[in-house]
Amino acid sequence: MQSLFFAHVTKDVLEDICVHKIERQHSKGETIIQQGDPIKEFIYLKSGLVKLIRTTSENKDQIISFSKPFDFVSVFSVFSSEYYNYSVIAIDDSITCILDLEEVKRHALNNGHFAMDLMYRMSTATDHIIIDNMEIRKKQLKGRIAHILLYFARNIYKANNFELPVSRREIAEYIGMTVENVIRTLSEFRKDGLIKIYGKEILILNEKFLEEVSEHG
Repeated sequence: MQSLFFAHVTKDVLEDICVHKIERQHSKGETIIQQGDPIKEFIYLKSGLVKLIRTTSENKDQIISFSKPFDFVSVFSVFSSEYYNYSVIAIDDSITCILDLEEVKRHALNNGHFAMDLMYRMSTATDHIIIDNMEIRKKQLKGRIAHILLYFARNIYKANNFELPVSRREIAEYIGMTVENVIRTLSEFRKDGLIKIYGKEILILNEKFLEEVSEHG
């Protein structure tokens, strides 16, 4: 755990942080963090896949990003607010690890290197969201669909054959397009021989050309 999370902590400090660690199992579709709930814990994802969403004043859900194992899913609000500004929902069966928030804060105050490690993780996660959203918004429709397919293949599943973990509607929400556009573009990719579709299962057949579509489409 030390090498994965906090490079600048001693074994004793790590034991202090982890002594009350709790693991929780979450079923697909379960809400792990609810927007508006008070922040009482420091949470990271041990296994599975989750989506971070924010519900707007019009009661519409917008996907902010996805988190994979060893991401800190509570990191965006934990030091800036008393309440969560987003929800976290499991899109695969997942396991979270819960750390004592006050213990984490205490060590951050007493250990500058530890605090810098936390800031690095927070900045990295924020940069990912900003850069990914900018990349998506500058693309045309086909480029956006290609981008999300390559994202799941390369960053989440590390394979060109995977089960799409989100619905067509959720993809549309994430990339800012209509459901009909998503369905039509996936069908065009299939007809062009870029992918095969078996229900929710995706097989990328021509990764190089799909990347070109992502870059220029």
